[in-house]
Amino acid sequence: MQEPADRPTFLLVHGGHHGPWYWERLQGVLEKKGWTSDTVTLPSAVHEATAEPLPGMYDDAAVIRKTLDDISGPVIVVAHSYGGVPATEAVATATNVAHIVYVAAYMLDVGEGMFQTHGVPVPESLAGLRAPENPDLNLPAAFYDGDATNSETAEATARLVPQTVRADYETVTQAGWRTVPNSYVIPDNDVSITGTIAESMAARADAVYRCPGHHAPFYSHPAEFADILLDIASRASLPG
Repeated sequence: MQEPADRPTFLLVHGGHHGPWYWERLQGVLEKKGWTSDTVTLPSAVHEATAEPLPGMYDDAAVIRKTLDDISGPVIVVAHSYGGVPATEAVATATNVAHIVYVAAYMLDVGEGMFQTHGVPVPESLAGLRAPENPDLNLPAAFYDGDATNSETAEATARLVPQTVRADYETVTQAGWRTVPNSYVIPDNDVSITGTIAESMAARADAVYRCPGHHAPFYSHPAEFADILLDIASRASLPG
């Protein structure tokens, strides 16, 4: 068993339209179990459009990479949904990442972009924002229905923000999962757009876990999800 001083840090990477707040429940469970975690704020999730070009996936990857560089010791990166795209880009050249965990996430290869995975053509312009109320995404239902109370769903939905269009289409230039040990977590009841491709993404992973919940199991079932992370951590080979 790893001693507390030797344990890796979990770096939690949120998906599109969200922020670090999405991980608070999981972080509370991890802290009680004696584990350290950190989060990032991806700049592609913004409150209002400013000057173009707005931040995209590469900007998100740069934030993740800087955070990795700032962490002393080994890290297990946990990426959710869209967050898997910039995390894949960021960990490729990091030296302290022991493992990357994809949670209902996009585990893309070089040349692939998130929306292209669904057959959506790249628009002529990557300017602008995509609102969280987009009916094609159906975010509240896909993320929370059946797992959270009405008040919890309303609270989480109120915190959603627009996502830059640029982030949806920018393509991976380096696939970190090809060199970094990895796992994929599939929620049992994921009805989001990511859920439609989870099995094909998971086929790329070294190991696959399944857990209860919809698209965000760490939000709805933080204790069960923490158990998965600790199992992964117990098996991880830490960089020396």
